[in-house]
Amino acid sequence: QVQLVDSGGGLVQAGGSLRLSCAGSGRNFGNWNMAWFRQAPGKEREFVAIRDANGPTNYTESVKGRFTISTSGDTFQPTVVLQMNSLKSEDTAVYYCNIAGWLTDRTGRRNYWGKGTLVAVSS
Repeated sequence: QVQLVDSGGGLVQAGGSLRLSCAGSGRNFGNWNMAWFRQAPGKEREFVAIRDANGPTNYTESVKGRFTISTSGDTFQPTVVLQMNSLKSEDTAVYYCNIAGWLTDRTGRRNYWGKGTLVAVSS
């Protein structure tokens, strides 16, 4: 059974830091994209950061220079970390880990999500 377990959320004051972590298990994730999304109350889920299959990282404009995505582990048990610094009240959201990629035979694509971890930033 494939699982993405995300953790590390909490309540923090504006200007503070949090480190989110996501542990994948249950299959060979191969050289897949690993990302974080977030969903604020009353809003659509939005992209935050990604480390794509080829290694480069990309961030939504509002978090550039404050958030850093990194990955470790192996293709069977990858870990995706989002280091969040200089947090702002507008960063308040449920954060979701995402790992997605093509099957090795290219017959389909898989897209897995964690259950989310709440980040609340008080101003």
